[in-house]
Amino acid sequence: QVQLMESGGGSVQPGGSLRLSCQVSGYIPSPYFMAWFRQAPGREREGVSCINNDGIVRDASAVKGRFTISSDRAKNTLYLQMNSLRPEDSAMYYCAATTRPSAGVCHLYPVHFGAWGQGTQVTVSA
Repeated sequence: QVQLMESGGGSVQPGGSLRLSCQVSGYIPSPYFMAWFRQAPGREREGVSCINNDGIVRDASAVKGRFTISSDRAKNTLYLQMNSLRPEDSAMYYCAATTRPSAGVCHLYPVHFGAWGQGTQVTVSA
């Protein structure tokens, strides 16, 4: 059973940076996707960035050029480097992983991801 644990959230001023981490334990069937999603109060969960086991990434248009997803297999950790943060980036951020073999370029449909972390809060305000 896969377990995901996010960390690194916090409060930051507009224009600032944060790096989120997601510690992975357990087995993820390969090939796989891993991703970051976010959900703000009153809004639906939305995909932020994803990466497949070949390291190919996909970013949502809202974060392209500002956020970078990466993974460190040796540390079993997924990262999200967030730069040039904006108030509209404020949300609970979730790490997710597929639990069935998933080939090709990753996508950001929540229904495809079977494992989720508890989330870490990111607040961007002056």
